[in-house]
Amino acid sequence: MSGTMTPGGARTSSDTSSTSAALVADYGSPLYVYELREAERAATELRRCLPGPSTLYYSLKANPHPVLAGALHAAGCQAEISSTGELEAALQAGFPGRRCLYTGPGKSRPEISVALTAGVRNFSVESAVDYRKVAGAASALGVTARCLLRVNSQRSHGGSGLRMTGAATQFGVDVAEVRRVPGAFAPLPGARITGLHFFPLSNAEAWQTIADEMVASIAEAVHLQAQLGVELQVVDLGGGFAAPYAVGGAPADYSPLRPVLETALDSHVPGWRSGRPEIAFESGRFLVGRCGRLLCTVEDVKRSGDGTFVVLDGGINQLGGLSGLGRLLPLKAEIQQVAERGGDARPDAEIAGAQVFQGAAAVVGPLCTPADRLAAGQALVGVRPGDLIEIPNVGAYGLSASLVGFLSRPAAAEVVLRDGRPCDASRLTLRRVPVRRSARDSPDQPGE
Repeated sequence: MSGTMTPGGARTSSDTSSTSAALVADYGSPLYVYELREAERAATELRRCLPGPSTLYYSLKANPHPVLAGALHAAGCQAEISSTGELEAALQAGFPGRRCLYTGPGKSRPEISVALTAGVRNFSVESAVDYRKVAGAASALGVTARCLLRVNSQRSHGGSGLRMTGAATQFGVDVAEVRRVPGAFAPLPGARITGLHFFPLSNAEAWQTIADEMVASIAEAVHLQAQLGVELQVVDLGGGFAAPYAVGGAPADYSPLRPVLETALDSHVPGWRSGRPEIAFESGRFLVGRCGRLLCTVEDVKRSGDGTFVVLDGGINQLGGLSGLGRLLPLKAEIQQVAERGGDARPDAEIAGAQVFQGAAAVVGPLCTPADRLAAGQALVGVRPGDLIEIPNVGAYGLSASLVGFLSRPAAAEVVLRDGRPCDASRLTLRRVPVRRSARDSPDQPGE
């Protein structure tokens, strides 16, 4: 998907208000609203739960908005990216290429070259083929890439979260394969293995589940170091830190993690406190999930059979919840009614006869598909056309994880607040551009 950010006219005068109605009046509906201070607080909170010293990567897949990413860069995070589009966003946010870790299976030679040209030197490699691709691209440019070998551990633990490894998967190299042919990852012209990358699970609410996985990964790293015959400079233990999604509530408490992980690190890799090896972690949703909310306007309230439908101006094209990738939107997104009316002053005649509804209703979007449903059986009080509703905790996996191109509707505008005042407003747009016959061999450079 290609796109551009179209600057908006964010007002910063003393009369600017961050109330929902005022924001919608200024920037339209549907509208994503992000508060930078909340993301910065989350970064501080997570760091307190992790061993120190350690590196914290912000995973731009959660939300690639450059202003949001820029705040996390200023807060001391580095960038985990997995496409040239995310690379462009990271560079725009202020991350230098050397502070980016390029990850993901199926990296193409052209995109690797683009990343290297932009200054990226750190890559997570997922196979011997992936490793050779990085080496070849780096050698052609006369540079050396530092590669973390992503490991598919064959452990099988219970607990919460989405499993990323531990079974047949496209992610990482099976531990058995590393032990069978360690020479496949020997130094090459242009690349060398400098560390290991673990990421066994995602979105795990129980701190003990994460602790068990990371402690096992630490022990496994020591054994694999001996198998590979390399001195580990970096051990990336991944993440898995959860956050509420499209519902209210606080995130899980991960504070017990730090002493458990520090004990394991002291036991297995005692040099870690002086950075030998560097210990790294990654997070997306924990850092930005709570900073975002989605405002929508009620367009219609209608009865059909024995049901009531509240139709919004935004649906799964604005909040898809990674439905196409298996991370489904909850059966009930939490629809919070906003006290103020929307900024669209409609003539009384337009809504004459419109129902004012109280009770349980399906909350749906405007798309021409029955799949465009955000909540079922949602309890609402006195809702009518023109009302504003809010969906909380959608700063992660919101707009960029949605069906933005479906039905060619405009994407929701995104406004960024600092201390409640707008500091940036923009809209992501899809645009069609000519494609050269050689496009695959020379993808667009970031910024073009």
